[in-house]
Amino acid sequence: MKSTKTRNLTLSAILAAFIFLFGLTPLGLIPLGFINVTILVLPVIIGTLSLGLGHGLVLGFFFGLVSLMSVLGLSMTPPSALAGTLLAASPVLAIVMCFLPRLLVPVFAHLAYNLMERLAGRRVAIPVSAAIGSLTNTVFYLGLMYLFYQFAALDVTKVVNLILGVAFIAGASEAAVSAILSFPIMMALDKLQKRQGTP
Repeated sequence: MKSTKTRNLTLSAILAAFIFLFGLTPLGLIPLGFINVTILVLPVIIGTLSLGLGHGLVLGFFFGLVSLMSVLGLSMTPPSALAGTLLAASPVLAIVMCFLPRLLVPVFAHLAYNLMERLAGRRVAIPVSAAIGSLTNTVFYLGLMYLFYQFAALDVTKVVNLILGVAFIAGASEAAVSAILSFPIMMALDKLQKRQGTP
């Protein structure tokens, strides 16, 4: 029991460190030529699938914190102009936009994994739930951005095409990357767990 708690805390700390590393440096970006795909959501998903929803929510909170730090210009990558505009108009709405979608990622990934594991087994459940977790982040973040632009009386017509473009291109790419990378990472964690004899 004690070894399991130690393992879980250690893995949570490592995944949290990756969130800050990926979020505050360019290491979290995969250049695909026409767009940069972020893998920042992946540690949250891996933490949720391997440690449970509670740990996933903590990691989702760190994801939101890193997102806010980026919007405030506290990272090595340039902040989003769209998020920066909302921050200037309404800091409260910008903070909600940074945190709420990130906290929903582990919830949807957890629910999708439990459902898919019963229907199709773990090998299918891992990539599917990872893709759903990634899409949750994209859909809710950009959806809230669109909604909050209206709440803050900003001209949403100028950015709606950009929001839709990011949603379709980056959202699909990030979901695919999450699905592809999640399975080998989870398998490696399983092997490490068995090697250590952790129940």
